[in-house]
Amino acid sequence: MSIVFEVKNLIADYGAKTIIRNLSFKISHPAFVAIVGHNGSGKTTLFKALSGQLPYQGEIIINNQLLKHTSNPFTLGELALLAQKNNVGFSIPVEELVVMGRFRMKKFFQAYNQADYMATHQALALLKLLPLAQHNFVDLSGGEQQLVWLAQLMVQDTPVYLLDEPTQQLDLYNKKQVFTLMMEWVKHYQKTVFCITHDLHNLFTMEGYLLNLSVDRPMLEPLHPEVIQRHITLLESGR
Repeated sequence: MSIVFEVKNLIADYGAKTIIRNLSFKISHPAFVAIVGHNGSGKTTLFKALSGQLPYQGEIIINNQLLKHTSNPFTLGELALLAQKNNVGFSIPVEELVVMGRFRMKKFFQAYNQADYMATHQALALLKLLPLAQHNFVDLSGGEQQLVWLAQLMVQDTPVYLLDEPTQQLDLYNKKQVFTLMMEWVKHYQKTVFCITHDLHNLFTMEGYLLNLSVDRPMLEPLHPEVIQRHITLLESGR
């Protein structure tokens, strides 16, 4: 059976403090996975391990390929990450920031070509940002900037996307749009999307899985309304 993504007995720690212990799960087809849990439960730690930014024990398998501990999933083109905080301290047109997501596909000093900009414009159009293509990124609102980062993630065109709280700066309308976009990535682009989120109420319209890192034995559960409500109740009660 094909394995899109698998984690076996993952252990991740910061020195003497173990954050994730013996986590295992398997995904056999492109899917959306909501990562939830209290602050400090290991959500961002999990992403750092999956993306090779933190040493770990155990195995991580993407598309039936075992990642080596010394390999970089970014340069291998296996995954793309949208971190919780991204900063740009210089002026740059939106279009140019988004097309930088194609950097991994280019040879050293190779210029971006028409295909790169076409992918950029398609991503901006999907997010209704095309009118802002020539605007200065630093002049945009926080919510608009977050949508631009989503466009840059999209043009990287990797099998797996990791998103760390992508809706935290967005209003209710745009939060709903982002969740719809992530579902479209799965269904139409065959991506596997892991999303750290505190917006559990938006999960009622989603298909896929939920992974709550706050429980004693985290495991993938289907995104059924009863499952979502149970975990909302657990998290609200501090459990």
